[in-house]
This record gives sequence, C-alpha cells and structure tokens, in this order.
Amino acid sequence: MRRPTKNRKQPQPDEVYGSFKVAKLINYVMERGKKDTARKIVYKVMDELKKEGDPLVILEEALEKASPSVEVRSRRVGGANYQVPREVNPARKMSLGMRWIVEAAEGTKGKPMHESLLAEIKAAHKGEGAAVTKKETTHRMAEANKAFAHFAW
Repeated sequence: MRRPTKNRKQPQPDEVYGSFKVAKLINYVMERGKKDTARKIVYKVMDELKKEGDPLVILEEALEKASPSVEVRSRRVGGANYQVPREVNPARKMSLGMRWIVEAAEGTKGKPMHESLLAEIKAAHKGEGAAVTKKETTHRMAEANKAFAHFAW
C-alpha cells in the first residue's frame, strides 16, 4: 500500500509581484533567518530584470531552462546499486532549478549577492550558466543509465 501524500505548505505570494515563485526564491536566498535582507536582494534583482522586460516572465523562463525533467535515483537490486533514471515531480523540478540557480550565485565570490544572482538568472534565461550545466549533466547521467530504467517501479 502506498504512503499517504503529504500536504506541502505553500508560502504566501510575495507582496510586490503576487507570485509564489518569487516568494520561494526569497526563501531560498535567505540565510540564518534574515528574510528582510533576502527580500532586498531579490527585489533588487527583479528591478534590474524590469529593464529587459517582464521580470516574472524572465524568471519563469530561466527556471524552466535550469530545471531537470529527469534525474537518477539509486536503487538496490540483488546486492548491486543501480542509478535508475526517473521523471522529476513538477514541484521538485521547480525547487531543484531554483536551488541550483541560488547555489551557483552563492558560489560566485567577490561580487554582491544581488549582482551574482542577476547574472545567474540572465545566464539561465539564455540557456547557459552553472545551473543549466548542472541540468545538462543530470540529463546526461539519466541518458547513460537508460538501460536500468526497467528497475523503476
């Protein structure tokens, strides 16, 4: 019998854009509970994105290009571990894309967070950058382990 599904708690939409994704991005940027600082960083990035068009559309497209559609999961069968390719749940897809963009921005040293986050979102929007590279690596691993797809049940 399957486990019951969990009712995941959604954050309230942010007050400026009314978007759940912006609210989630603020939560991913936040460190040590400093939400106000995270809001300032994200809203600064969104203001910069306004110069190039609708910031919500740009963020949406960047997340789409940085989010994986398949991933590999370890599965133990008969004493051996196999990397089994699985399709990614839409909620996990969005959170992975967001997490990879923020981690790539945090990995950029010597620049303020809002500048590196802006650069990473712009790069992901163009289809390049560290988050998109990570997605491509994940897809390559899934493709390489396609032979073990029959273990996914």
